[in-house]
Amino acid sequence: MSTLNLGNGRLMPGTESARAFVSLVGAGPGDPALLTLRARERLRQADVVLHDALTHPALLEHCPQAECLDVGKRGFRSSATQEDINALIVEKALEGGGRRVVRLKGGDPFVFGRGGEEALACVAAGIPFEIVPGVSSALAAPAYAGIPLTHRGRARSFAVLTGHDRHGAAAYGELAGVDTLAFLMAVRELPRITRDLIAAGRDPQTPAATVQSGSLPGQRVVRGSLATIAAQAEAAGIASPAVTVVGEVAALHDTLSWFVPAPISQPASPPLAGLRVAVTRTRPAPSTFAATLRAGGAEVTELPLLRFVPTGERRTVVGALRDFAGWVLLSSEQAVHGLFEVLEAEGLDARFLARARLAALGTGTARALQARGLRADYVPPTSGAAHLGAGLPAAAGDLALCLGDQEPDETLRSALAARGIETLHLAVFRSEQAELSENTLAALQDADLVTLASAAGARAFARRFGDAHTVAVIGPQTERAARAAGLTRIVRASAPTLDGLAEVVAALRAGPAVACASD
Repeated sequence: MSTLNLGNGRLMPGTESARAFVSLVGAGPGDPALLTLRARERLRQADVVLHDALTHPALLEHCPQAECLDVGKRGFRSSATQEDINALIVEKALEGGGRRVVRLKGGDPFVFGRGGEEALACVAAGIPFEIVPGVSSALAAPAYAGIPLTHRGRARSFAVLTGHDRHGAAAYGELAGVDTLAFLMAVRELPRITRDLIAAGRDPQTPAATVQSGSLPGQRVVRGSLATIAAQAEAAGIASPAVTVVGEVAALHDTLSWFVPAPISQPASPPLAGLRVAVTRTRPAPSTFAATLRAGGAEVTELPLLRFVPTGERRTVVGALRDFAGWVLLSSEQAVHGLFEVLEAEGLDARFLARARLAALGTGTARALQARGLRADYVPPTSGAAHLGAGLPAAAGDLALCLGDQEPDETLRSALAARGIETLHLAVFRSEQAELSENTLAALQDADLVTLASAAGARAFARRFGDAHTVAVIGPQTERAARAAGLTRIVRASAPTLDGLAEVVAALRAGPAVACASD
């Protein structure tokens, strides 16, 4: 629990706690550039991020260290209930003696975001929290369409309403003195809303506009009147998320429209359109490979298989590394992060490794070291445990310290043992099964193909889901791990690269025959 003793559960100005602390953060209207600096800071500090379905993937790049859980909705299919989300916020905040949780919500937490309910859940649990306001789509979408919600001589007041609630003509009559109405989540209900507004006395010729995907490259605007906007939006295929504005200011779109969405470079029929792909990952950060497939038109679900927690063996790690002058082998980017978490927890820094020689499993691990101010003394020309073990410039009889999770890498150990090099495995973090939302699990069931980009991912996927899916693997090492774990419906990329894996996905368009091909 937090060391703060605040009976009401709220964070007092100027106080912070690294334990059991919740930030209710507004993600903004869509464009990741509209995230606030405070929100970015909180994402970088987070241990856990609970995000909505519409969260832009780029925002999660600010929190590669965090456990990211999708608790949102897609296509009006619910995942968790609000009560489930409230409970999950509390559970994650109290987990492991206290964690920093970010609840990342579209727009602003307190504008139809149910942030108040989540804050009350923190109060009830005695957990300190804060609100990080975001730019609400109720303001941003009209602004990006050149529609000011207030304008001298046209509108002195505005109201923001949800389209889900059935206000009725009588309720709308009470808003007769409000000049501008902005409706969120109203696409499906526009015919009813416009009828009720007219029945309440609004002039059918009142200007109106609907803005889809405001601030994003796919922004679309339909302009009409209160009497016509519902039919126009339907004819144009307007879909959620969208904001509808009713009032004289909507007419200013015709002259103040300033935002020209970036042209979409892909063809009208994207090459991967219609394919449903589950992209597994063992790293906390969102997958760049998933973004590549989405750009090609595929419907992509990211499947985080593992989450990483601090090791319980800090003293063992520090004791083994103290004054060690041999090879220290980093088996992954997470191994680098885990090593420095151990050092920092013990009041140490990179100087503690001054006598060691550092080897990285691949270029990604080497970059993670470089980000900490250290250069790897050896990186194999081809990434992988077998290549690291075969090429490490060590002699028979030497001792190498292998840093990773709680499971020793047998491929690396065997490759070094064949050369007479002794190894000692040190766990600098622990891998655990990641929690997946109901939406994610449902999307996995519907997937045409599952991609596996690492041996660790293949083993984790097989342990949890068995052999029920067709999988595409990135190379021979991943294929061997997949087969050893019991997977049989495998197709291997022609080249052990993400481009090669993308070619497997593209080949699926030719027909299902590729699904069981493998050499």
